[in-house]
Amino acid sequence: MAEEKKEKYVRPSWDEYFMGIMEMVSKRATCDRGRQAAIIVKDNQILVTGYVGSPVGLPHCDDVGHMMKEVHHEDGSVSNHCVRTLHAEQNAIAQAAKRGVAIDGGTMYCRMTPCRVCAAMLINCGIKRVVTQNKYHQGQTGLLEEAGLEVVVLKDELEEYEGMTEPASDKK
Repeated sequence: MAEEKKEKYVRPSWDEYFMGIMEMVSKRATCDRGRQAAIIVKDNQILVTGYVGSPVGLPHCDDVGHMMKEVHHEDGSVSNHCVRTLHAEQNAIAQAAKRGVAIDGGTMYCRMTPCRVCAAMLINCGIKRVVTQNKYHQGQTGLLEEAGLEVVVLKDELEEYEGMTEPASDKK
């Protein structure tokens, strides 16, 4: 009887591992326009997680619908955003603050390149590295890089979801 040759198991890289966990956290998101999540890691240990959702105790999009707002961007594009919820990055930062967890020097894993507000918050929180799956049409990689953060975009693809605009240039 011939012996079957078993392929050697290859462990995922740290980035693959944490992106997989981020995907699972995104299943908790409560806005169906973009079930996003973010996790903050330091020294290969998860510090906090966050996902798109309404502030604690307030209604969720999945239950009562979206609260849409038209946003006019610096590059002239217009997009519609649900303002009922906080972004995953914002919720992760809020969880760190609520729990007294220092995130200075950490890495943020999230599905899309952060918007301007989230990028500014990450800079001020001391995050040193941002790893994303895809690009966001209003993502701020230039701002993050200008502030000295390492930005890793795993797929050179634009994240698409309901109501987004055409891609905008990566403004600072």
